[in-house]
Amino acid sequence: MVSVDGRRTLDPDEVPDPAELAVTVLGSGGTFAGPDNACSGYLVRGGGTAVLLDCGPGVLSSLQSHMAPTELDAIVVSHSHPDHWGDLPILRNALHYVLGHGGMDLYSTRETLGLLEGVFHDGVGGAFRLHAIADGADFTVGALRIRTSRTAHPPETLGIRVDLGDGADRRSIAYSADTGPAWSLGRLGDGIDLGICEATWLASDGFDVDDLHMSAEQAGRLARQDGVARLVITHVPPTGSVSLAVAEASEAYGAPVDPARIHHTYLA
Repeated sequence: MVSVDGRRTLDPDEVPDPAELAVTVLGSGGTFAGPDNACSGYLVRGGGTAVLLDCGPGVLSSLQSHMAPTELDAIVVSHSHPDHWGDLPILRNALHYVLGHGGMDLYSTRETLGLLEGVFHDGVGGAFRLHAIADGADFTVGALRIRTSRTAHPPETLGIRVDLGDGADRRSIAYSADTGPAWSLGRLGDGIDLGICEATWLASDGFDVDDLHMSAEQAGRLARQDGVARLVITHVPPTGSVSLAVAEASEAYGAPVDPARIHHTYLA
């Protein structure tokens, strides 16, 4: 385990303790992935349960560095933009034709599920059990409680919170998916131990759109206002600068901020 300024992060070859709530970055590229990265995908593990948040292009390959796809308990996809779900058709084929595994629970918006079914002449077959979710969804997968909040992004998009445990022992991860600054992680409730927030732009880029994407400054400032205990920024496009985004977010947050590094695991 690597500890930086009290922040708990595992090296790529370390496996989290099942008693911990942990998120492993399988891809963090915004819009498209640069070299040695994938689009959005995050493996959340805790209490013996494994849930994949988003499944963008390249995520299925990254996942197999950590577990077999058949070991997942469920998949939750935030919205219909293909950089967040583009590997689902490939995973469907892997489960259906190669791995002999059917009935994996897949939770997403109606629009996303409809697009996925439309890829195939026979729908998703038996690979997935489809569950349409929306703003305010609240359900459990194994040991994990999952809640959603609609973000400020053009298609129906869901920010996702995952909790392990109750009361004083509860640990929480919140994921922004895509959003503009009209929404923030605090919409998912108080007591967020680890926030994973998009930081697509820099404030110096001059973009300020309430319902599209955030700047790194906005991600840091809003996380501070929401009382997020630790912040990881993500969704920086390959044409952007991760180091500048980290510096901008850290200044606004008032504490060190981590970038979402592929294959690294962050503990709540």
